[in-house]
Amino acid sequence: MRSSLSVGLAALVASLGAAMLAPLPLLAQEAAPKAAAPAAPAAAPAAAPVDKGSALYGRPDGAGASKLAPVAGPPLATAAAKLPLDKLKVPDGFKVEVYASGLANARSMVQAPDGTVFVGTRTVGKVYAVLPQPDAEGRRVVKTLFSGMHRPNGVAVHDGALYVAELSKITRYDDIAKHLDDPGKGTVVYDDLPKDEAHGWKFIAIGPDNKLYVPVGAPGNINMPPETHAQIRRMDLDGKNAEVIARGVRNSVGFDWNPATKQLWFTDNGRDWVSEDIPNDELNVLTEPGKQHFGFPFCHQGSFTDPEYGWGHSCSEFTPPAALLGPHTASLGMRFNTGGMFPEAYKNQIFIAQHGSWNRTQKLGGDVVVAKLGTDGKVASVEPFLTGFLQDNKYVGRPVDVLFIKDGSMLVSDDFNGAIYRVSTGK
Repeated sequence: MRSSLSVGLAALVASLGAAMLAPLPLLAQEAAPKAAAPAAPAAAPAAAPVDKGSALYGRPDGAGASKLAPVAGPPLATAAAKLPLDKLKVPDGFKVEVYASGLANARSMVQAPDGTVFVGTRTVGKVYAVLPQPDAEGRRVVKTLFSGMHRPNGVAVHDGALYVAELSKITRYDDIAKHLDDPGKGTVVYDDLPKDEAHGWKFIAIGPDNKLYVPVGAPGNINMPPETHAQIRRMDLDGKNAEVIARGVRNSVGFDWNPATKQLWFTDNGRDWVSEDIPNDELNVLTEPGKQHFGFPFCHQGSFTDPEYGWGHSCSEFTPPAALLGPHTASLGMRFNTGGMFPEAYKNQIFIAQHGSWNRTQKLGGDVVVAKLGTDGKVASVEPFLTGFLQDNKYVGRPVDVLFIKDGSMLVSDDFNGAIYRVSTGK
């Protein structure tokens, strides 16, 4: 029989063992391994570089600029009854009406001697013919002459032939009035044009010297253009003897000849993404073919050297513009009014279609302005003429080209709605 001492010692040992095996909360917390730090978020993949030919090339960082991008028009032509005719305003003594509708992406225009108006496009690959006589319901018949062309923006007519400028070639279609239903394949008269999509659509016209004129835009928003770009060329009607007559021209989509001096005047679109207010688009005049440089990419609007390419240059090196047309207004088609319908104050003055800005927070342009010349032949003022395409900072239409037709009235193409308007005198 164990003694009471033995029993007490055994109990003490058992008690101490149990205590040693019991959890020790504070000690356990101190000894626990530290939690691993949260993993750093994976780095965002690097943004793909913007193609230098993209309209977004050069866009600065920032919330304001990031909201701006080219304005896409409706995919189809607007029905005649829904055209914004009630919003369009002209000076007292003039009126606006719909001349033709249903011409998706209607752009550059020219009228043939028989009154047919030919219309090019930029995005739908078509060329239209608007017949001069309305149908039984008073609407002008629109024929689609070509489909599937590549940016057939430019159209011209001479000696019964229609010239169509696509991205990289110019084709002639002879005796077009008799072949509206089947123009055939035509004859390529010039194909020595770049294939750059940026500013690749062409405006063409035939000058008083019976030469064919075609611009070649810069291949992007801002760059050092190769020798083949940023210029205006002229050539014989068969495409031979091509020569560069103007350099430093970023993107001209409209020109005409002063009826008094026979000098070439042209619009030119300024670069994007310097600021919302600089640079202005330009109206220029060519006085010495082959000798003048109009600034791009070194100088813009005649007074602002480019932040990248202007170093080492002065704007005094280049031909200054005849007039400034507003920042980013996209001034395109222009014509001298040589018709007899408008009042004398508008005789031989320059009407300019402004497609309207897209890289401005507050849109500007979207109208037709008139540049009035003084007695010295220089631009005295630039005034609004046809307005209303811009409503509450949104476009309800976008003018592209102007054309004075045989009766003296003025046509205005609208590629946003696929329509042509006619401005005439009277109520």
